Amino acid sequence: MAEIRVNPTRMELKKLQTRYQTARRGHKLLKDKRDELMRRFLDVVRRDKELRLRVEQALQRAYSSFALASAVSHPHMLEEALMLPRRAGELSVGYRNRMSVTVPDFSWQEGAAVGDSYNYGLAFTSGELDGALLELGALRDDLLSLAQMEKEAELLAEEIERTRRRVNALEHIMMPRYLAAIRTIKIKLEENERGNITRLMKVKDMMLEAQYREKHPFFSDDEQ
Repeated sequence: MAEIRVNPTRMELKKLQTRYQTARRGHKLLKDKRDELMRRFLDVVRRDKELRLRVEQALQRAYSSFALASAVSHPHMLEEALMLPRRAGELSVGYRNRMSVTVPDFSWQEGAAVGDSYNYGLAFTSGELDGALLELGALRDDLLSLAQMEKEAELLAEEIERTRRRVNALEHIMMPRYLAAIRTIKIKLEENERGNITRLMKVKDMMLEAQYREKHPFFSDDEQ
């Protein structure tokens, strides 16, 4: 792990301590955000699983009806019956914010019906085709909700991964670097302080010795 190289001064120590406290607060906020994102992600996945199961069962019933319609009707007749839509519509996409994640919000606006109840002749098609189309029409809102939830789950998962990397970077890289730099500066300052105390004591001893020689010159000459 690369160390932070700074001058061992009290000003740099104060700056590093401030940065470390900021990193700690950011680490806590990111952990809280990650936990909340995980809670919402699991809730979306649970609802998505329930809806997907319901949609798959309904699609299976619709496909069975289509299979029966294909068995009793000519393929060209089915193709002509389904060539034109009965009702036009427009899919609108909005956006909403979920924990700093912009997720889509799908909505369907129904248009005016084209022609009668069905856009094909009832005399030449089977009742199974009518039932299949009704089942598929009833699935439209569920399919939109399913697509919306699956996209939301994907975006939440990406944001969880980004937040997890930031939490790990603060916890295992930045904060240990700040702590190591703070300890290094404290050790340097303590060494400097001990050196200053030693020099002051030496200067004091020299001053006391000089004062003693001034007051007792006779003893000083004998010592020489």
